[in-house]
Amino acid sequence: MANPNDREYTNGEITVYWKPDLCIHATICFIKLRKVFDPSKRPWVNMKGANTQEIINVVDQCPTDALTWKWNRDIVAESSSDSNEDTAKREETQEPAAEITLIDGGPAIITGKIRLMNQSGEQIPSGSRISLCRCGKSKRIPFCDGSHHGDYSGK
Repeated sequence: MANPNDREYTNGEITVYWKPDLCIHATICFIKLRKVFDPSKRPWVNMKGANTQEIINVVDQCPTDALTWKWNRDIVAESSSDSNEDTAKREETQEPAAEITLIDGGPAIITGKIRLMNQSGEQIPSGSRISLCRCGKSKRIPFCDGSHHGDYSGK
């Protein structure tokens, strides 16, 4: 993992990845599956709290990819594959395709193959699902950090 704050949790079948720097505290994870995602506990992710499919269903609802998952068998296959560089080069040359969802009173959620650029033409690192700030209050512009909660200005 690139960021020392990032965490991994496994139940033997899947590994859930948590990137706290991407989290906007949408609360979907712990509202829908508190027996796995409980921010009052340490560690806050208990992979034994539910079956694999329940965990996948909730992680897939994370609006920013702060929570993602992979099958453990795929992780093993990726690490032993010699063709990873070829795959990465092919993916770089494909045109981005994305879906944008505007959340009323919240961010623009963009999913798909994303290439996010700043005004200087430099690529901004991002995942396959990001939430862009629409209110201008975020301390992590262009990304939403949840600062809009409570007094969204409607921008």
